Amino acid sequence: MKKVAILGAGESGTGAAVLAQQSGWDVWVSDRGTIAAPYRQELDHCRIQWEQNRHTRERIFAADVVVKSPGIPDQIPLIQDLLTAGIPVISEIEFAFRHTTEATVIGITGSNGKTTTTKLLYHLLDTAGYSVNIGGNIGKSYARLVAQQARPYYVLEISSFQLDGTVDFHPQIAILLNITPDHLDRYDYQMEKYIQSKLRIAKNLEQRDCKLYNGDDANISAQLAGRERPFATIAIQGDPFDGQYLEVGPYRFDWTKCGLKGAHNRFNARCAIEAALRLGVEPAVIQTGLESFVNAPHRLEWVARIAGVDYLNDSKATNVDATYFALAAQDQTVVWILGGTDKGNDYAPLFELAEQKVKAIVCLGLDNRKIRTAFAERVATIVETQSAEAAVHRARELANPGEVVLLSPACASFDLFAHYEDRGNQFKRAVLNLRDQPGP
Repeated sequence: MKKVAILGAGESGTGAAVLAQQSGWDVWVSDRGTIAAPYRQELDHCRIQWEQNRHTRERIFAADVVVKSPGIPDQIPLIQDLLTAGIPVISEIEFAFRHTTEATVIGITGSNGKTTTTKLLYHLLDTAGYSVNIGGNIGKSYARLVAQQARPYYVLEISSFQLDGTVDFHPQIAILLNITPDHLDRYDYQMEKYIQSKLRIAKNLEQRDCKLYNGDDANISAQLAGRERPFATIAIQGDPFDGQYLEVGPYRFDWTKCGLKGAHNRFNARCAIEAALRLGVEPAVIQTGLESFVNAPHRLEWVARIAGVDYLNDSKATNVDATYFALAAQDQTVVWILGGTDKGNDYAPLFELAEQKVKAIVCLGLDNRKIRTAFAERVATIVETQSAEAAVHRARELANPGEVVLLSPACASFDLFAHYEDRGNQFKRAVLNLRDQPGP
């Protein structure tokens, strides 16, 4: 019986453990931290052996293959020692792929827009009646889906961390949305290493496969220049939009009936539509899907209109590129809530938009000196807050009817919040509480 050691027992690791046991492997799960109660209970229910708060090297090095959760960097001594010993270390994505050779897999990666594109493509296929799963970096892990609800189609959001551990993985349709600086601390602060990680999604594509990519992204185009590609490639370029209809190949779709907003979401939609068309979905069904689609929360999510001011929750914008698109999508004057844990941000790409659209910045973070310095000459009013409630109240005081309050932080959330969802939820609660309070 083959032995597998699984490092990390979150959704990814537990899903891999369930699939491995189902496939007849001898499974050992090891987590250096504390395993969450639901996953401990699931492992016990499946009679899978596990440990927490340590890594027992003897058990791990006895494995034929090690499946590493995406949160574990390759650089740590344990992983380096395993590789030196000749023990294969792969990702859960790779392990699950080896169990789905008959399925059609659509893989979606990029620095921004992954979740929106993944959810939209899933929705288009589901609307068309396809038997399709959605997961990967959102929702259920790929391995769990294979183990517990195998279907002929998988639409997967895939992060660079998940791609790092792939060997043979290749989706039938690979979608590469964009590559902009993010998570560089994981890649020795070398952009080239991050780019190569993202490009792994198309590394093993075959002649029957297809790659959809952002033809306007310099980091992607530079890598593809002059390369012969045995698989089909479709470059998504420009913004063929006339104010109502979005053109995708020979087809036109009424964008005004879709809840998504902004040029960046038109690009995401074009990628999803191209993939759906390639999989045989009829244009009329795609239009129906566009009209009924509801995006995930915290992504330019409209919260409320109070005293004539619109409040938008874009807490998922944890880097400069995502915030750029959020600002670019606004037609109203903006009171911008910005800040958090800086990830080495260069705010220069936001300067022009800030000068054109932003009347005031409400800083939301423990240390806002870099933001104040960057925008001091560009935005007349900059104020400090250290809670979502305080940020919303200051924004209400600064915004006039017909304007928008936009939470788009361009930073991680960990200085004041548990995660970006916590930040977005606290923002939404504070906004909705304004309804019961007098104006400024």
